[in-house]
Formats: sequence, C-alpha cells, structure tokens
Amino acid sequence: MRDLDARNGHKHVVIIGAGPAGLTAAYELMKRGIPTTVLEMDPIYVGGLARTVEHRGYRFDIGGHRFFSKNEEVEQLWTEILGSEMLTRGRLSRIYYRGRYFAYPIKAANALWNLGPLEAFRCIASYAYARLKPVRNARSLEDWVRNQFGWRLYNIFFKTYTEKVWGISTKELSADWAAQRIKSLDLWLVLKSALLPHRRPTNRGDVVTTLIDRFRYPRLGPGQMWERVTEMHRQRGRPVLMGRTVERIKHDGGRVTSVVTKTASGTTEEHPGSDFISSMPIRELVSRLDPAPPESVRRAADSLSYRDFISVAVMIDRADVFPDNWIYIHDPSVKVGRIQNFKNWSPEMVPDQSKTCLGLEFFCFEGDGLWTSTDEALIERARNELAQLGICRPEEIFDGVVVRQRKAYPVYDDVYQARVEVVRDYIREHLSNLQLAGRNGMHKYNNQDHSMMTALLVARNIAAGGGLDPWKVNADAVYHEDVRVGDKDVTGRQVPERIAAGS
Repeated sequence: MRDLDARNGHKHVVIIGAGPAGLTAAYELMKRGIPTTVLEMDPIYVGGLARTVEHRGYRFDIGGHRFFSKNEEVEQLWTEILGSEMLTRGRLSRIYYRGRYFAYPIKAANALWNLGPLEAFRCIASYAYARLKPVRNARSLEDWVRNQFGWRLYNIFFKTYTEKVWGISTKELSADWAAQRIKSLDLWLVLKSALLPHRRPTNRGDVVTTLIDRFRYPRLGPGQMWERVTEMHRQRGRPVLMGRTVERIKHDGGRVTSVVTKTASGTTEEHPGSDFISSMPIRELVSRLDPAPPESVRRAADSLSYRDFISVAVMIDRADVFPDNWIYIHDPSVKVGRIQNFKNWSPEMVPDQSKTCLGLEFFCFEGDGLWTSTDEALIERARNELAQLGICRPEEIFDGVVVRQRKAYPVYDDVYQARVEVVRDYIREHLSNLQLAGRNGMHKYNNQDHSMMTALLVARNIAAGGGLDPWKVNADAVYHEDVRVGDKDVTGRQVPERIAAGS
C-alpha cells in the first residue's frame, strides 16, 4: 500500500523522527487524510527530547517540559490529544547558591535579602561601581553583565550556570545575547517591586513565558502526549516504525525518492514517498544524502555543532525532598546544572508516594569526560553531589539510571546561520519535496511548542500547497506573515553566541 501511495500520484509523506515535530506533522496530515510513514531511530520511545523514560515504575522527563504556549492553536492541540489527562500545575523554580534558595526569575530584593546584609552591601557597592565605571565597548557577555549588575551579582547569578550549560567561558560569549535577553538592574525598581503588587496580565500574548506561575503537564509525563499520537496512528494502520536508523536518503531529478533504513537486526528497508519531512539533525541529514551533495554543502553541515546532555535519575527513600519543580544549581563546586523533581510535576511519575525521583542534568559534549563516564560512575557522582549540596544523604538513594541525549542543543556560534543557509539553499534548489521541521531539523533552539508550530506549517504546505514559511516561527511560536522575503530569519529562542572574529 505504501509503495502504491507513492507511485500512483497520491501523496504519501515519509517523516524522519518521532519527536514533537515529526509526530505533530504526522497528526496534522492524518487529520487531512494523507497517509504517512514515520521512522524513529529509538527502538522503544517516541517523543525525542520530550519523551518520558520509565525505570521500574518511575517515570522521568529528559529535562523539564512545561506545556504552556502563547499560541492558542498549540494549546488547543494538546487538549485535543490528551484532554483530561492534562494536569494544571503550579510552578516553583529557584536558584540554589551557597545553601540558600533564591527566587527564579531573579527578584533583586529577594536576592539581596537571601545573600545577607554584608554580601548584599557588597553587591550594591559592586553594582554602583559598575554603573560609575563600566567596561567600555563591552563585547563579551561577561563584560556586559558586569556593567549591568556588578561583578558580584554577575558571579553569583550568571557566570556559573551559563558556563555549565554552554561549555564556553563567558569571556568568549558575545554580549549581544545578554543585551537582548537580560534586563538591567534599577535599584529604585527593586524597591518598587518589593513593596507594590504587580498587575497580572489579562492577555495570553502579554505573558512572558519565563514568568508564568501555572502550566499544564501530562499526567504520565510529556511522553504520554506522543505515545497517544503514536497509538492513534497504529489504530489507523500506520504504526510508527521504531528502531529504524536512516542509512541513505535517495534523490533524483531534484526530488527525494525514498529513505533507506536499517533495523536493529540488520534488515534493510526502503520507504518511497511523494513528500518528505526531516526532523533529524541537519549534519546527519546531509551526510545521508545519496548522491552526496557538493562539498561546500557537506562542509557547511559538518561545521554545525551541538551541546549534549546527560540525565541521571535517582530514586530517594524520602517522601519530600524539596518543593520545586526544578532548581538551578549555581554552585561552581559541582557539575550538575539543574535538578528536576518529577513528583512535583505529576504525582503519578512516582509509583510510591513515600519515595522521590530526582533528575540531575549534566551538560557536556559527546566524547568528553562526563559523556564517557560509566553509568555507575555517573550515579555515584549524582549521589555525592546531592549530599554535597545538602539535598539528601547518600544512603537515601536506593536506585538510579542514566540517559545520554546526543545533540540536545544546537550551538549558535558566529557562523551557524550562514552554514544553515547554505544547506537550505541546496534543499530549495535540488530537493524540492523535502521539508525541515523541529529543533534539530532546522538547527533552531526551539521550545516544544515552537517545534510543533513549524511542523504544522510544513504539513499544511504539503497538504494544500501553501506558501507558509516555518522558518518565520519565532520564539513566541507566532507565525509572522508580514516578514518579507529577504528579511533576516528569526532564530527561535535566543542563546549566547561566541564573539565574532575580528569584531
């Protein structure tokens, strides 16, 4: 039937990847009566970065996935798929520093109070000095933040966590990101915000996503959303094909003709189609093209880099550990960058309410010392660092499991946009029936809802031949129809970039 769909002139879409982008596209096409073949490399889980892993009844998220979007259509889609299985949760996230918890997003009055009178005085003095004698022509993130907050607040609230996440010194990161994303500190506003109540926004579009205090979350974790979409496809006779590694993407005459995959048992399969959607990393996509593209395209794709991620889930023999959904760890003496408390996302993530499951997030590069550590060594590190932070005693941890996530974050260096554009130009000119969607598929640091919106637009283009441009989905998951061709692309969530050479 799949071969017939592709060869008799009817549409049949082959989708690479069963993450939020791939499965959203498949769901939209299913509603429009267009058959799909979804290929997923993982032999067990769908959902990509938004999957939920299960270990002896404990369920945990690969990172934390809040379900909140400024885009009403995405919100409605979540409700359509899971309905009453979507819980409404209160948000609590804080920063842990020197044994104290600080409000996040940062509230200057709270921060100064928690630091104590002596350190607060030093921070205010440091702030005043920075305002009087700023670093001239600040090019680095370090210099810009020092100018805005002073050296002491910069060290406490910006330096450690930024360097943990991106693996790059703040001296090497461009000031542009900080100027766009971080508000300056005004001591008069600190007093005002501490003493006067805030007006709560009434329009969803006015809400700053980072500041929301309530969000939705699937009862059994984010993977439940994508497991449900997968089950819908199975019921319609279109099961997601699991454990399929893409070997080749064959093309001829300016169009992709099929995707060749290999199963875990070594069986080779070929999947023809009329249209193709890829959510796999651009670097891997280009390397699989057959025939191979020109060297300039291969070189551009190979130059794209990624930040990798390790999640260590540990089970603790205690009902309550801390009340937060997650906490950011700004202590430079430990490697862990963030700790999730999955029970506080949904009680049903933990099978025994007298226990707790924490997820410790370690940011790394594939092949470095953390990445190559054994699972046993990583669990032991988690045990020791939790004890060092005073969160629990080592003997309270009775089990643990490690998940390594390749290519979790596309890296925005000073040349990535030009490299992506080289690949996009080639695809537009030589692979007209191939569409890219999602975080890694587009090398855009998107949230889940942004990835879903790109997939919806791609699916609608295939179904109706429209001219919607998924590359114009911005960080608020809004489609900008007034962005003209030739305008600089909106890149999704902004992240710090390296200082451009020669600038």
